[in-house]
Amino acid sequence: MTLALWTLLIAAIIPYIFAGLAKSRGDFDNARPRTWLAQVEGWRQRAHWAQLNSYEAFPPFAAAVLTAELTDADQAWVNGLALLFVLLRLAYGAAYITDRPTLRSSLWTAAFACVAGLFVAAAVG
Repeated sequence: MTLALWTLLIAAIIPYIFAGLAKSRGDFDNARPRTWLAQVEGWRQRAHWAQLNSYEAFPPFAAAVLTAELTDADQAWVNGLALLFVLLRLAYGAAYITDRPTLRSSLWTAAFACVAGLFVAAAVG
């Protein structure tokens, strides 16, 4: 299995990392998690938002990786872009949690460029 395919698993896990951070307060209500999350503030709220955005970012990334793999795009490029996407998305979450909106937006854009790059690699591959 290629590194790019392994990054699919890693990217699928990223939202759960941010969810765990959002729910790390001792009074988390597992009986009503959405109600509880709606009232959190500060960095936990931003961790929840990073979780939600990570779920949104996963489908295009997965589609791009699978398209690149199926078209036999240059594997070094595919692996590199996929790994860079994962690293950027982790950094994105950290920037979100620490309330650095300009950095967060830059990291989001760079990660999305990786997705576009995977489709380009598939097209020229």
